[in-house]
Amino acid sequence: MKKTMTYHDQIDIKNTMRLREILKTMPPFCRDYFRAIEPMTSTKTRISYAYDIRIFFRYLLAENPAFRNYTMNDFQVSVLDQLDVVDLEEYQEYLKVYESSDEELHTNKERGLKRKMSALRSFYLYFYKRQLITNNPTLLINMPKIHDKAIIRLDTDETASLLDYMEHCGDQLTGQRKRYYEKTKLRDIAIVTLLLGTGIRVSECVGLDLQDVDFKNNGIRIVRKGGNEMVVYFGSEVERALRDYLEERNHAITLSGHENGLFLSTQHKRIGIQAVENMVKKYASHITNTKKITPHKLRSTYGTTLYQETGDIYLVAEVLGHKDVNTTRKHYAAMSDDKRRMAARVVKLRDI
Repeated sequence: MKKTMTYHDQIDIKNTMRLREILKTMPPFCRDYFRAIEPMTSTKTRISYAYDIRIFFRYLLAENPAFRNYTMNDFQVSVLDQLDVVDLEEYQEYLKVYESSDEELHTNKERGLKRKMSALRSFYLYFYKRQLITNNPTLLINMPKIHDKAIIRLDTDETASLLDYMEHCGDQLTGQRKRYYEKTKLRDIAIVTLLLGTGIRVSECVGLDLQDVDFKNNGIRIVRKGGNEMVVYFGSEVERALRDYLEERNHAITLSGHENGLFLSTQHKRIGIQAVENMVKKYASHITNTKKITPHKLRSTYGTTLYQETGDIYLVAEVLGHKDVNTTRKHYAAMSDDKRRMAARVVKLRDI
């Protein structure tokens, strides 16, 4: 019997093929690095690294006079030994504002700069450890300092207002807009309630399959960043929203390859991340015009609410799937199934 390919398998295959295409546009020796980091990284991470490192070599071709007559294929690993700290500082300055090959203007602030320089540092370190180069100037570069940002989240009354609006805003609509609302109402409420009631990432949400929902234990099986599976438990409000939606979903017609997707688009395919982001933005804009609410802000809302209710930062970090509690100490974590079940009970979205 042929095994059905999961959503995450499909994404990995798509990303692997994309990575191979990117590597064709980079110096040939780069393949050794990406082959080496494969066991420790996700395909999505490797694609991000590939884009970032490719920018570095494109910068050398365009901006460094020493490589004016080079092509991408001319670069050998020895080029890394030819660069010093000043070269990399100039590159870091370049990253703040630069034009891509299609003349599109790109900018990087603190987080973008740090990510790109971290990718380059990892790249250098691989060849340095294998004694293929003797110089590693990335260790001497000052990394951009990340300044803390205020956490944007919904207050308790805003959370209730959002869900109330989603349930009843159809009364204010007419014609095609009303028909579209009625067609997507239960799905949208289920998604937003799930995000608010579990704190899962939007990528984890769209990756859910029908069989990932377990009403016997009120849990969902998700695949975290890095590929690890985890069961996240939900409370009664999430259960009701999911059950209401599934009554409709179980009669839906789906396109081939999307039969298992839990949340479907109006095109009868698994819903995508961008569609969920647009949907959240649409509804939230009617609740607050001072906060830019995204699915990640709903995750922040869950994390801060859970911490306020329990005072247990380790529980918050565990539930949200963060590997280092220090990265979320201000807000958000279960070290056992019992604690994760407790997390599902204490977070209330509305007073009922």
